[in-house]
Amino acid sequence: MTRQELIALCLEYPDSYEDYPFGGEEAGGVVWTAMRHISNKKTFAFIFERDGLCINLKCEPARADMLRQLFDGVTAAYHMNKTHWNTVRAASDVPPDVLQDMLDESYRLTAPKKRRMI
Repeated sequence: MTRQELIALCLEYPDSYEDYPFGGEEAGGVVWTAMRHISNKKTFAFIFERDGLCINLKCEPARADMLRQLFDGVTAAYHMNKTHWNTVRAASDVPPDVLQDMLDESYRLTAPKKRRMI
């Protein structure tokens, strides 16, 4: 899977957009693509290259730990809260359906909260 394919996958979610909060190629070094919700600007995925293509995804803590134990391609997140975020290597033992589930969860966990009417 390429960076553009990962970005396209993330853009399939409603209310999502692509952002480069730390600059693009002109900034030098690692390029971080942030995939965000339009309505609350929260990031649900960070795409970057560090010894290969990676994506950081938010996850429930117990599930995050379980996924790290199940797959070599899932580790505590690089440059993120290690309890709530995982790094997934695109070219790894993580099956596409598991990656999709992780993306779904990250999108859901960062989605705008619905206001309750009293």
